[in-house]
Amino acid sequence: MKESKPALSRTQAMKLLRAAAQVSRNAHAPYSKFHVGAALLTNTGSIITGCNVENASYGLTICAERNAIFHAVATKRRTFKAVAIVASGKQLPFPCGACRQVLAEFGTPDMTVLVAPRDKLATYKELTLGELLPHSFKF
Repeated sequence: MKESKPALSRTQAMKLLRAAAQVSRNAHAPYSKFHVGAALLTNTGSIITGCNVENASYGLTICAERNAIFHAVATKRRTFKAVAIVASGKQLPFPCGACRQVLAEFGTPDMTVLVAPRDKLATYKELTLGELLPHSFKF
């Protein structure tokens, strides 16, 4: 498999990851104790963030990624270059299936996706949305 050049510089990636880490501290996660933050980089260079908000009725919970996308849409921003997802814990916080599909609605297969544990941002993994969701409903 051919190694591709990262779409973001390390400096850009770390800035986006730090924004996601910061907003993850605002998460409302009394049930899972899993605090997640997402930061979207728009094509114009703006960063829009969102965090997970849990509810006692679990189906009403909103993930950080969807929260960030919905916030972006509410503020008339709909094209994105990258998303960073950061969470408490040691594992890489890959988006759930629902979030992957919502990201696909507004992203492209080559949109950069960064994932990292909050306490180890420098160990982030970079991949594309197309790698995360190769056969989306949209692509």
